[in-house]
Amino acid sequence: MIANYGFSATLTARPGMGDRLVGLLLTGLNENNPGASDHCVVYLVSRSASDPDVVHITEGWTSEDDHHRIFAGEAAQTIVAQIGPLLGKKPEYTDYVPVRGKAAF
Repeated sequence: MIANYGFSATLTARPGMGDRLVGLLLTGLNENNPGASDHCVVYLVSRSASDPDVVHITEGWTSEDDHHRIFAGEAAQTIVAQIGPLLGKKPEYTDYVPVRGKAAF
């Protein structure tokens, strides 16, 4: 499948909570969670090299509609509800339209 919609987010955890935030975001790849959907073609969780409490997530989806539909579901909303208390400031989001690239994990 091809990603026709994507976004990246920078999430800043409360001091010392970066590991918990990363762990929670990685549950998004578990079966029946958003990152495991056939419509999610990129799900990458990264950390800042200089601050372990700054976490980046990059997602690529088959369409914006698929992303919104899946994130409206119970599994995604359960994860989102757990993210809020871990954050030290408001997340920064950037949406985009993928053009071309490569991913190998």
